[in-house]
Amino acid sequence: MIKNRNNPRSKLFAHRVIDWQQRHGRHGLPWQGADVYRVWLSEIMLQQTQVVTVIPYYLRFVARFPTIAVLASDSEDAVLAHWSGLGYYSRARNLHRTAQLIMQRYEGKFPQHFEDILALPGIGRSTAAAISAFAFHERCAILDGNVKRLLARYHAIEGYTGEKKIEAQLWQQAEALLPKRNVAVYTQGLMDLGALICTRSKPQCPICPLQTDCAAYQNELVTQLPTPRPRKVLPEKHSTFLLLLNGPDILLEKRPGSGIWGGLWCPPHVDPGLLNEAQDPRAYCLQYFGTETIHTLALSTFTHTFTHFKLHITPLLLQVINKPKQIQEAGMAWLNVDDALQAAIPTPVRKLLQEIQTRRRAL
Repeated sequence: MIKNRNNPRSKLFAHRVIDWQQRHGRHGLPWQGADVYRVWLSEIMLQQTQVVTVIPYYLRFVARFPTIAVLASDSEDAVLAHWSGLGYYSRARNLHRTAQLIMQRYEGKFPQHFEDILALPGIGRSTAAAISAFAFHERCAILDGNVKRLLARYHAIEGYTGEKKIEAQLWQQAEALLPKRNVAVYTQGLMDLGALICTRSKPQCPICPLQTDCAAYQNELVTQLPTPRPRKVLPEKHSTFLLLLNGPDILLEKRPGSGIWGGLWCPPHVDPGLLNEAQDPRAYCLQYFGTETIHTLALSTFTHTFTHFKLHITPLLLQVINKPKQIQEAGMAWLNVDDALQAAIPTPVRKLLQEIQTRRRAL
């Protein structure tokens, strides 16, 4: 780390952040100034997701689940359906579980103490701090991705910010810079500066209120900091999606609660190695789903990238000629394609169903 010669006091840092936020920061976000339920919801949605993406999901979600009690009393399927497309679905499952815990343990009132908030499912140290600062005006430091980048540049801290040793340094700085007053405005200011000014690429240093004391700017290290994540090749997997259609209906299965797309509805899918000359797709469907099929059509293979691997998906469109009255496999259901689009489905499945609709309209 290059020592910052100016060695600015934390009061000056906080003053500049607060003054900038009041003049130039974001003030029209729908959760700003709202109750703790909406603050909590927004912070969960904003984990690994940009504000512009979150806003429409947030508005639809609070319209459907206006209170913790309503959220807790509804089904996980309903919650996931309103989360569908936002990604990182464990957030939605934890949100639902947390609402139920709040009803059971806190009589429906969101806890106010930081340690109690931190103990709730899906809430880490930075998220708990943000909720405490915005909803209860508690003096708590945050350290989300944007703030990590800002502080790494401000103090010229070298090293990948996800590494424990580097993250510990950043937490130390975040705590040291925390003001005694106006914590909510200060916290929003840090978020706004990271999102709007101290961006990953093409940061707007000339108009940044912190530039005169920023070690990276003064030492011409802005483009080098923060240190990028060490590059590694993502593993690649392959899967065949079986799109079994019977009239307007399609066969979907509910994914297990853990793993990718946990709790969401997807077409049955198999390892492509199972579909070979010994067992073609029609034979597989007859054996496992009790369905006779015709007109097998392979759609274009596409790739969906997860955090830890890439999944290459080959969709097979199969026309079912005898839909069984009872499905052999548990957790499966025939759904009208229109209804399926309203269900809890991941983005790739939504795109496939929309393609099916387009094909039908063209006939």
